[in-house]
Amino acid sequence: MTIISSVYEGQLRCQSSHGPSGSALETDAPTDNQGRGERFSPTDLVATALNTCILTIMGIVAERHGWDLRGCTARVEKTMTSEAPRKIALLEVWIELPPQLDAKARKILEKAGENCPVKLSLEASVAMRLHWL
Repeated sequence: MTIISSVYEGQLRCQSSHGPSGSALETDAPTDNQGRGERFSPTDLVATALNTCILTIMGIVAERHGWDLRGCTARVEKTMTSEAPRKIALLEVWIELPPQLDAKARKILEKAGENCPVKLSLEASVAMRLHWL
């Protein structure tokens, strides 16, 4: 179990602390929802979690096989609903694997990325599309 503690600081900003490491992050409401947009929004963190989960799980698999995954990138576009209730309508991710990987390695890494815990946790409620480059 991991504990993350958050406090509301006012003006739609929160600060959170990661219990095990003590690292901190701040969130702001986005400018299209009454905020300043000076930090990641809570829904931006969901999109970021998907991106970094895909990369992390692929990194675990790559290390197991001795593949160099450095430089692999993921870019996510988050689309919010235009009607109430406000929620994430779509997370679309473009993952670019290093060019030196062969077809077998790419297939294994794609399967790993498609099965990352964040994607599996969200897929019943958020539309997602992954594009492998």
